Amino acid sequence: MGRHQTFDTAEVVRAARTVFWEHGYEDASIPDLEAATGLKRSSIYHAFDSKRGLFDAAVNSYLDEVVRPRIRPLITEPVSPDAIVEYLAGLRAALRQAGSFHAENGCLLINAAGAPIAHDAAVRESVAAYRAELHAAIRSGIAARYPERPAGEVDRLAETCTALVVATFALTRVDADAAVGSLDAAVRLLG
Repeated sequence: MGRHQTFDTAEVVRAARTVFWEHGYEDASIPDLEAATGLKRSSIYHAFDSKRGLFDAAVNSYLDEVVRPRIRPLITEPVSPDAIVEYLAGLRAALRQAGSFHAENGCLLINAAGAPIAHDAAVRESVAAYRAELHAAIRSGIAARYPERPAGEVDRLAETCTALVVATFALTRVDADAAVGSLDAAVRLLG
């Protein structure tokens, strides 16, 4: 007869997400995950099958609780003409909060893209899907801001702004000023 689960799965995943986000998959040790989640190794493996299963749950949690709420104004009709600029300003403000978790750690998925875990096909697919979702949201925001512009121009602006946002996330941990500069360049590009 199996044991009854006595913990809140969402809380455990959030705690693990913090460890993975801060340390990366490879450097997030099982003892670190045990300490953060309050679970023993056996409970982690019972609930998530593996460290990797817990990481996958953390990625899904990150998308659902961190990424998608931030991009929702860019994709929920009607999209405000100011939504894209407000999105960029919100990112800038979050990254300018000295000592904040987001300012110190950037983006969980972009961090994973630059780590050995990115060699895993499922992780590559998750990162690519995240970038595509981000691009679609940014494109939607630009289309709402400039409804009169041709689709090709909107596509080019969206591609450039997406690249600047990804660059921001990639630079956050190592050069906060350059990261914010990428966001500022995106805002200037959008006028």
